[in-house]
Amino acid sequence: MQTKINKIFGKSKLLPLDLFLEKVLYDKNLGYYQKKQPFGKKGDFVTAPNISNVFCEMIVIWLISFWENLNKPKKINFVELGPGNGDFSMILIKTLKNFPNILKSINIYLYEKSEKLIKLQKKRISSNKVSWIKNFEKINKGPIIFFGNEFLDALPIKQFKRINGQVFERYAFYNKKKVKFIFKRVSKNDLNKLKKYKLLKKRGLIEYPEYGFNELNNICKKIKKLNGGALFIDYGYKYENNQNTLQSVYRHKYNNISENIGDADITSLVNFNLYKKYFLNKHLAVEKIISQSQFLQKMGILERSKMVSDKMNFKNKIDLFSRIQRLISPNMMGEIFKVIFVKNKKCKFSLAFK
Repeated sequence: MQTKINKIFGKSKLLPLDLFLEKVLYDKNLGYYQKKQPFGKKGDFVTAPNISNVFCEMIVIWLISFWENLNKPKKINFVELGPGNGDFSMILIKTLKNFPNILKSINIYLYEKSEKLIKLQKKRISSNKVSWIKNFEKINKGPIIFFGNEFLDALPIKQFKRINGQVFERYAFYNKKKVKFIFKRVSKNDLNKLKKYKLLKKRGLIEYPEYGFNELNNICKKIKKLNGGALFIDYGYKYENNQNTLQSVYRHKYNNISENIGDADITSLVNFNLYKKYFLNKHLAVEKIISQSQFLQKMGILERSKMVSDKMNFKNKIDLFSRIQRLISPNMMGEIFKVIFVKNKKCKFSLAFK
């Protein structure tokens, strides 16, 4: 463990929080996502596609509706951001076989940073419609639709704090074989970024997803150039709460972020209103932010579940509806998970967001 942490910090022993998180999560040799299969009972957590195929079907219905709204283009590009273990893509391909016109038109791209997860996805997904990409440069024709489920929360963040009228940035500090967190005076450049988004109005901790904004820059460019949009589903909040939202999970239990480094997942709650401001600054249209429960119910998840359950025995029905409740119940994922849809300003598609 000590050797691993030494390699993460290098000679400096001091890293800005977002750079520390990037190394801990994505480093090719040491990062959590590069060496571990984090999903399912044997992993550390589950996501909505792992919980129920019906969730995946709702996204596919949304995608088909979007394609129809774009006047059924002969070529449509669909990009899944952070496809995990491939559950969603498998259901996507299976479902689209019932819709031959869009299946003929669609090119499916999986945007994945983890070589380990790419290997897993390639074992599970077999279709000439699917290809893996590290960037979006080769996608130059046809409208483009991005989808990210629990993509934004896994992107590293910066944290800042106002102390006696001054602003400080949080750093990870490796000393005496322990990782600690300290605050250093913020750079003028970062201070201006915080002012741009009016993040210094309230006291408390300020979280700023600079890494996320940089990750989304090319996505925004493609949507503006090619037409289309992006759908993000994640857990988070709409109004600034100025609290530390970093959380770590190890074997389905909460974990101290300074422990099990490289072996535990670390995420943060998504500040949806801040991302909305970012997308608006990129001259995209942003639909009303709604809860996962609202989105899935407007898409018809309860009706679809009833259809699916008709052929099930009692035990399987109970299992199905308990999974659906997990997705839509306010006490579970239904309200804490939010949905944001951004699109080209020319686009008139608004399914489930009215």
